[in-house]
Amino acid sequence: MADKVRIFDTTLRDGEQSPGASMNVEEKLRVAGQLARLGVDVIEAGFAFSSPGDFEAVRRIAHEIEGPVVCSLARAKPEDIEAAWNALKGAPRPRIHTFISTSDIHLGYQFRLTREEALERAVEMVRMAKGYVDDVEFSPMDASRTELAYLYEVIEAVIEAGATTVNIPDTVGYALPQQFGELIKGIRDNVPNIDRAVISVHCHNDLGLAVANSLSAVINGARQVECTVNGIGERAGNASLEEIVMIIKTRKDLLGLDTSVVTEQLYPTSRLVSGITGIMVQPNKAIVGDNAFAHESGIHQDGLLKEKTTYEIMSPESVGLQQSTLVLGKHSGRHAFKTRLKELGYELGDDELNKAFERFKRLADKKKEVFDEDIEAIVQDEVLRIEMPDKYRLVKLSASSGTEVQPRAVVEMEVDGKVLEEEGVGDGPVDAVFKAISSITGTKSRLLRYSVSAITGGTDAQGEVSVRLEEDGHVVLGRGAHTDIIVASAKAYINALNRLEYKKQETRERLV
Repeated sequence: MADKVRIFDTTLRDGEQSPGASMNVEEKLRVAGQLARLGVDVIEAGFAFSSPGDFEAVRRIAHEIEGPVVCSLARAKPEDIEAAWNALKGAPRPRIHTFISTSDIHLGYQFRLTREEALERAVEMVRMAKGYVDDVEFSPMDASRTELAYLYEVIEAVIEAGATTVNIPDTVGYALPQQFGELIKGIRDNVPNIDRAVISVHCHNDLGLAVANSLSAVINGARQVECTVNGIGERAGNASLEEIVMIIKTRKDLLGLDTSVVTEQLYPTSRLVSGITGIMVQPNKAIVGDNAFAHESGIHQDGLLKEKTTYEIMSPESVGLQQSTLVLGKHSGRHAFKTRLKELGYELGDDELNKAFERFKRLADKKKEVFDEDIEAIVQDEVLRIEMPDKYRLVKLSASSGTEVQPRAVVEMEVDGKVLEEEGVGDGPVDAVFKAISSITGTKSRLLRYSVSAITGGTDAQGEVSVRLEEDGHVVLGRGAHTDIIVASAKAYINALNRLEYKKQETRERLV
């Protein structure tokens, strides 16, 4: 049976210290509920003494969220311990986590304490916390820069006073993995009563080593890792929960370790935290980034299509995603292109495939990503040589908008050779134009996407507009270009409507 590593989530405490990531009580409750579904062992719900909001968050999470241990941080001060206890009192699984610095640089410059005074205060506050709860955690802050003999002395003393978890913080992200692993090993070898407590670690990412240091600690005997969702936190953040968990799961063969985390909840948890805090996940973030299971390289796509394990060491489903993504772009190969064509319902011969692939490559040089509608247009325009008559044609339009007027547009169109005119009113000039066009054409289509990009630079740039429409299961892409973005939008919308008419005509002919 694999040895278990406890996951201590501090997203609601240290993670919230990220600039701009502050959460209200209800938001903290939502995240805590998701953390419980994720299966973390401990939720550090906040710092009860720091504010009435944090006190209330700790209190409600401790009493309303079932499953994990709920913890409040507390400085090694009586008033902090009292606040933590008052917030946790009556909860089913409470923990008080108290701390004081032990490095000479912190004691001398910040706390103005001698080593003896810091040790005495640590012991006193652990005893006080132990008088309230059985589960007490102690952290010697800045442990990775603390003189070892003194660190061992402090740890031994707080365990004797009742600490059941001793957390070793790399507070400023200064340690290197080998050094931090040796620190944990030294604690195991030199603290006589260490078997009476769980060794925990709390690593910061100032040098980008938080996960590596945490892993090194685990290899050397730590059995709790303090981490945050998406790695958010003070300065450069904390060890990333999802990375720690998936390393342990993916390399169980080497580590022989496990966690209680339901990994399929990792992606939903990441997205919830990102949405609430407003801190976006970088696309190339391990495990939960948008590109973590996206493949554009032709070599990678070819291997993945033949056998997923060629380029995926874990499945997207294992972290809560539905499937991998083959991004079609300039690096994509023939195999991926042919596979996507087949998925879209096109079976092309070799000559047709070569022709379509050549056009695809030319388009991919101009666009970052080629969408399904682009591929369909390539097949229809280049391979099948479809002559698509225009049912609708823009004759002219005028639009007005401003801060004091409601946006309006007058559109004149030719429909099957007949010129019609309508006025539209909308939230903006583009919306007004689209409503006028809809009124003229009587379309029942639904706008799925509207995007604008500049073809050239400068304020006089020609803009390209893309619209995606859907009607009766048909999805089409329309494009329009003009120096006036309102005109470009109208052209794109009409182009899409013409394509939709062609698709509907195709369907009618098949049914005859």
